[in-house]
Amino acid sequence: MAAHFDEAERQDPEARERALFARLPAFLAEATAKAPGLAAWLSGHDLSAVDSRAALARLPVLRKQTLMELQAERPPFGGFVDLDALAGSRVFMSPGPIFEPQGPGADPWQAARALHAAGVRAGQRVHNAFAYHMTPGGFFLDEGARALGCTVFPAGVGNTDLQVDAALALRPDVFCGTPDFLKVMLDRAAERGRPLDCFSRGLVSGGALFPSLRTAYAQAGIAVLQCYATAELGVVAYETTAPDGAPVAGMVLNEAMILEIVRPGTDDAVPAGEVGEVVVTSLNPAYPMVRLGTGDLSAVLAGPSPCGRTNTRIKGWMGRADQRTKVRGMFVDPRQVAEVVARHAGIARARLVVTREGERDLMTLTVEPVAGEAPDTAAIEATLRDVTKLGGRVAVAEAGTLPNDGKVIADERDYQR
Repeated sequence: MAAHFDEAERQDPEARERALFARLPAFLAEATAKAPGLAAWLSGHDLSAVDSRAALARLPVLRKQTLMELQAERPPFGGFVDLDALAGSRVFMSPGPIFEPQGPGADPWQAARALHAAGVRAGQRVHNAFAYHMTPGGFFLDEGARALGCTVFPAGVGNTDLQVDAALALRPDVFCGTPDFLKVMLDRAAERGRPLDCFSRGLVSGGALFPSLRTAYAQAGIAVLQCYATAELGVVAYETTAPDGAPVAGMVLNEAMILEIVRPGTDDAVPAGEVGEVVVTSLNPAYPMVRLGTGDLSAVLAGPSPCGRTNTRIKGWMGRADQRTKVRGMFVDPRQVAEVVARHAGIARARLVVTREGERDLMTLTVEPVAGEAPDTAAIEATLRDVTKLGGRVAVAEAGTLPNDGKVIADERDYQR
């Protein structure tokens, strides 16, 4: 069994760096010629001179909020897409909303490399429980697994009993989905008296793989790794294993990407090892993202990976630089909380609190009522589901009890457990 996907994973780090920045000026010239919105965003900069990290750092960071605004001004893509590359492809709408295209090729989001690192091989069956509806997540792993030579069952999200039925019949080797849904399936199958013992590997994303959950999977005989991906970039980084099969600390950066860590809210790099916002330049000709600020926090890990891959390692997902929070694989934005409040005249203030209940993410919208009002919690719960596409509880607090700290979303999950 080949330990590495290809030789690119083991190339000399300095040679990789030189090759990326040697490609960058020509890439930027072609990208701005085909994506007028990107050209406008980068106007005033000499792109032919962007051949080093220092030169790249002089370009502005494009954050998702700005991208959403530019797309709203010039729908659907804000001029950041090569429209010629869309023929015969797909387009998606992620929460925000942000519209994204599928790039060309058999593995447009570079997921096959992450699957290979997780031990997935040609001929295996993959149960893919990522969403296929509107958002691109399901297609990330679907395309990558099929490019690797796997057979894919496109399960999508929800319908737990039907997913268990399918897995019992198809006996897939590999699970792909959010970190906690595999546990939901295993528990449901056990409740029905038919243990789901076919899975041996898993690749999860869309949320944190908590240590307790990884341990529970290992005890069930399932080796689960995680990858870090965004709708705009594809798979950015992925976990790997040491020769003894133990997960290696951090995640390895994918190929054809340039990673920077900047101080949140600025365009400036932080010192090596310091936590900051993940900024990525992706050499994707269909959707050229140049210094995209993901809003996610991480830090660069020093030293080479024990797995033998030579690309940069990051610590993995360490929270959000803004208040957008990922819950069960979907981002929840403060503006969505504001929309829920706006639909109910009896709410004065609200805060969405994200916690864990067992191995599941839990959302609780705590609302302070307008004086003399008695909020209809069932109606607010229905609105919360409609706006966020996620279920959650509603709790009523006394007036003046919510902290006056500017937080609309509070992530209170313990990422060390």
